Amino acid sequence: MALQCDRIWRNARLATLANGPGLGVVEDAAVVARQGRILFAGPTGELPVDLAAAETVDCQGRWITPGLIDAHTHAAWMGSRHDEYVAKLRGEGYEAIAARGGGIVASMRAIEGASVDAIAEVTGGDVPVDFF
Repeated sequence: MALQCDRIWRNARLATLANGPGLGVVEDAAVVARQGRILFAGPTGELPVDLAAAETVDCQGRWITPGLIDAHTHAAWMGSRHDEYVAKLRGEGYEAIAARGGGIVASMRAIEGASVDAIAEVTGGDVPVDFF
């Protein structure tokens, strides 16, 4: 009986930390998932033989980073970068926006210029004394 899965990504470059410290790379890799869970991630040659997938995606050598979660947050968003959003919609690149002081630099300046009370107001709570 075939192992049922929702999707198989093939022909990928797989980034992993599974084999020790630092980034590991698996060329010609595959990832298999069912119901939002990874069943297999590794070399295509080690795929289970009897797979039945609803969809197969050819990654054409693109990177996959299964399980990678970017968990950082921006709890206190001070100021506005609306003008940058408009510039990006008009096709302006992030490098040009950053060169004129926009991007993350603008966010950092807004946070640095805000009072503890203003930050507490936007986060809905107290700001720890060691926040700054």
